[in-house]
Amino acid sequence: MKLLLDSTRCQGYGLCQEPAPELIDLDEWGYAQVLLSEVPAGGADAAEAAVAACPNSALRLVK
Repeated sequence: MKLLLDSTRCQGYGLCQEPAPELIDLDEWGYAQVLLSEVPAGGADAAEAAVAACPNSALRLVK
């Protein structure tokens, strides 16, 4: 499973990082950066929570 970010949709709310800090970091302006595009075993729940937390649908999971 891959976690993909559409950086043009990210508005820097930072809500996605809270449930998945091992997958997503925030840059100095608060915009998301995917640390691991390939979701590790056991990280699916956190990745799904991050996707759900984004109010602009900037994140998505691809299987």
